[in-house]
Amino acid sequence: MKRLLVVVVLFISTMGTAQDLNNLFVSGVNDAERFANAYLGPVAEAGIFSISNGWYNTADAKPLGGFEISIIGNLTGFRNKDDKRSFILNPSDYENLDFVTNPGQARPVSTALGDIEGVIVVVEDESGLFREEFELPAGLAAEDFNFIPTPFVQASVGLVKGLEVKARFLPKIEIDEANVGLFGAGIQYEFTKLLPADKVLPVAISAVIGYTNLNGDYDFTDTGVIDGSNQRLDVSFRTWNFSAVVSTRKIPVINFYGGIGYITGSSDIDLLGTYEANGPFLPVTVIDPFTVSQDANGVSANLGTKIKLGFFRLNAEYNLSEFSTFTFGLNFGFR
Repeated sequence: MKRLLVVVVLFISTMGTAQDLNNLFVSGVNDAERFANAYLGPVAEAGIFSISNGWYNTADAKPLGGFEISIIGNLTGFRNKDDKRSFILNPSDYENLDFVTNPGQARPVSTALGDIEGVIVVVEDESGLFREEFELPAGLAAEDFNFIPTPFVQASVGLVKGLEVKARFLPKIEIDEANVGLFGAGIQYEFTKLLPADKVLPVAISAVIGYTNLNGDYDFTDTGVIDGSNQRLDVSFRTWNFSAVVSTRKIPVINFYGGIGYITGSSDIDLLGTYEANGPFLPVTVIDPFTVSQDANGVSANLGTKIKLGFFRLNAEYNLSEFSTFTFGLNFGFR
């Protein structure tokens, strides 16, 4: 049920798999860390691309004092990303972990984005006195979710000629034992404002730079999967978006925009707290076991449209990148 929270806010789904990862501790900290990196890496990469989008809906910068407030949602899909939905688990890369069926043979298993279920692994010591079997966790697709959502509120204000500043935020949202929040800042500069005939030009050209920071945590101490205290995940994402944007203007009701950009970011998912497991491969107590770190970057391109409906405006765009994103926004303000 924890994964179902993904329809509300980004990464709660990832946090909700933490108690599943705890089972890996019976195989030792090294095995648990190796699996966690492969399992969580793709969803962290998708998240980096997701929170980086939605910075603009036109290249036409607002005049001094002009403002716009937007409610924006990003939906980052991974339905066709087979290479991100699974990874090859080779028992020879692990110290104590093996498959129950066809032991010793490498096979694909699910990442946090995938849907491979029913994979049973075993941890057994050489004496045969200790043996434990458990099922590896599946991912979002197993719950029929093939996207990662990122909602936030964004405000834009025009300053000096051609310059516009932006800010975005998602106030801290708490659901059960999880919470997440987002903030960011950006600037947009329209180069066509430098031209004498900018008011009659049919297009505008701008540069946009945006920084986004997402933080969240999930406390799963009460799940009781493994003994310990203060067991939690701390999640931190930091991304940059550098884009060149062109858009039409002067069309009364509907205008179009597009851009080419570069997205770069990093994430840290810290597994914190005290963990006590029964088994020969784990010390009596492990504190703050490890961090899963992920970097992602790549070129992106988008195409969108903005419709004026009196005081309100609607925009929608499709962004093509390593993880493609559909963005929609409800905007209001004045120029």
